[in-house]
Amino acid sequence: MQTDDYELSFPALRGVQAGKEYYVAMCPINLVVDLIKINDDDDGVPADLRAQRSMNKARIPAITDYILQNPTSYAFSSLTVSIDSSVEFSPFGTEGLARRMGILKVPYGVTYLINDGQHRRAALEQALREKPELRNETISLVIYIDQGLKRSQQLFADLNRYAVRPTTSLSILYDNRDPMSRLMQDVVDNVMIFRDLTEKTKTTISNRSRKLFTLSVLYQATADLLRKKKGTEPTAKDQQIAVAYWTEVGKNITEWQQAADRKVATSDLRRDCIHAHGIALRALGRLGVDLLASHPNDWKKRLSGLKTVDWSRQGSGLWEGRAMTGGKISKAHNNILLTANVLKGAVGLPLNPQEEEVETQFKRR
Repeated sequence: MQTDDYELSFPALRGVQAGKEYYVAMCPINLVVDLIKINDDDDGVPADLRAQRSMNKARIPAITDYILQNPTSYAFSSLTVSIDSSVEFSPFGTEGLARRMGILKVPYGVTYLINDGQHRRAALEQALREKPELRNETISLVIYIDQGLKRSQQLFADLNRYAVRPTTSLSILYDNRDPMSRLMQDVVDNVMIFRDLTEKTKTTISNRSRKLFTLSVLYQATADLLRKKKGTEPTAKDQQIAVAYWTEVGKNITEWQQAADRKVATSDLRRDCIHAHGIALRALGRLGVDLLASHPNDWKKRLSGLKTVDWSRQGSGLWEGRAMTGGKISKAHNNILLTANVLKGAVGLPLNPQEEEVETQFKRR
């Protein structure tokens, strides 16, 4: 890339969308920060006079930390901008690919209006302050020739129209930066009952699926068990505890074993049994915390009490108001506590003051 008094020159590719030319250019990060300005006071500008959503400054530190903490492996997608000027593209040749590769010349001082990536651009500026050596690394710019505010607003809407966040389960599966995600992948691989019954890409399970658990709920339940938060580094002992605990739980819930052996349909279990839902896993995770702490030597023996639990959604009426509200499974915090209270009773553990208070309120109702 070169500059003079009148223009900037970018190595670029030329493409066509909707009959109009656009360009993809490589740009050093320090130049991106200089060229693309963000108005910190845009909250005072009416939405219909902007081409972007308002900046959410709370998002920037996390993105900045991602860059700084992963200097050899961070990855950013392109920033999308519109410019309010005509440009000149000089191709490297007249035939084949050479017609689409060349030098994009942009008049110096034009306005670069960011259509997608304002938080990434703001994070790059902050990261550059803390780590100046980033200045020579590059990011790609997708450059559209501006056709006015309405076109820029439509461009923002179109770029975000079909954006879909990955499911929580899929994010856990692919997130090797999060230590708890790595631990969960080991747990699923080493707990036989989970190995073939865990849905790793979705957060819900269809009626036709053979899966019984979702990776996202197992992650939450295991975090409860180990008292770990996202990003917290678990130990080798944590991994051993999680595998041993969930293995033993599986031995004491007969229907899980039958599902693994294909002797019962998982759809039937989801229809009929509380233990086939995430709330039971969360409750089992909470149960494990106190069980392992108060009975380090005989916790496995005590888990046999789970065999006495009536897991039926309809049979005894035990779960209405606890795991269910109006006949539907509820994931609310108090419902998890009330479900765990039943399990604690089954294995002979006393309730703590918070659990007693929730239990008292439930019985009053």
